[in-house]
Amino acid sequence: MKKILIIYASMTGNTEVMAEIIEQSLTEEGLHVTVKEALRTKPKEMLKYDGVLLGAYTYEGGEIGDEFMLFYEDMEQVDLTGKIMAVFGSGDTFYKDTFCVAVDTVTEKLHELGANVVLDGLKVDLVPAGEDEDRCWKFGKDFAEKVKELIPS
Repeated sequence: MKKILIIYASMTGNTEVMAEIIEQSLTEEGLHVTVKEALRTKPKEMLKYDGVLLGAYTYEGGEIGDEFMLFYEDMEQVDLTGKIMAVFGSGDTFYKDTFCVAVDTVTEKLHELGANVVLDGLKVDLVPAGEDEDRCWKFGKDFAEKVKELIPS
């Protein structure tokens, strides 16, 4: 069974809700999923999994949240070459110019570190509801399909 790690940071619970929906979707697709908070996770743990999803919220003027920043900075210590990954996160459309920019920043860092980023980043305004819940579910399903395709049984 393929193993997936979801690492996230959430200040208001929005990105955590996204992680939970994605976890359920991946589990339904037959994958073994572990969910951890970024503050309680070392980047080297990513190496034990077939695929990794990172969830980061964008704080006010485009900053990566403090709860994710240490993990983000320490990612450089790990060889992510070829690691199957994708990024999701929440933001607030009130901040139009910097809406969910943390998703883009983390994705860019993964590319720099050689990761195989298999999906475009998923961005949600505040808490996922309705259509955004469906988008989170599809994101998990699409990631599962990519992992199964790239790592055949």
